[in-house]
Amino acid sequence: MPFWFAASPGLPDPRESGSGNPGATNVLRIGGKGAAVAVLIFDILKGMLPVWGAYALGVTPFWLGLIAIAACLGHIWPVFFGFKGGKGVATAFGAIAPIGWDLTGVMAGTWLLTVLLSGYSSLGAIVSALIAPFYVWWFKPQFTFPVSMLSCLILLRHHDNIQRLWRRQETKIWTKLKKKRQKD
Repeated sequence: MPFWFAASPGLPDPRESGSGNPGATNVLRIGGKGAAVAVLIFDILKGMLPVWGAYALGVTPFWLGLIAIAACLGHIWPVFFGFKGGKGVATAFGAIAPIGWDLTGVMAGTWLLTVLLSGYSSLGAIVSALIAPFYVWWFKPQFTFPVSMLSCLILLRHHDNIQRLWRRQETKIWTKLKKKRQKD
């Protein structure tokens, strides 16, 4: 059972509400900050815990990359929910975090700066995914290939968002939050 369902009995199923994505951005729009933070934390842990455990056991970068990709694939296409999951951004972020806190900070800063400047959470994810392999190459080059594969996965999952951004039809994160506040 996903955490957002267990922790938020009044929250509608995000896969059937808002954008239809069970990720933190959609949960923020339909359920508020508390539910979104809970989803974000647990999605990050989904990627972080298996990779950190393998990293602590001395697993090689190639296998760490496969473990990270497996965590993201399980998040994106979960067997128990009809293969309808999130876009893997927070899970990939969690999977990359064990590489180092310096990299984690730069990645979070890139996403946050992009969102603050543009208002688009999806653009923050896309820019971060595009830049992540370069950051990793700078900090720990042995992880560049696995992170590049994760970035490709994130970009593929954001195909529809990229099209909406290109057509200027993507909704800014603040727009739906403002509408929700006006209703309350």
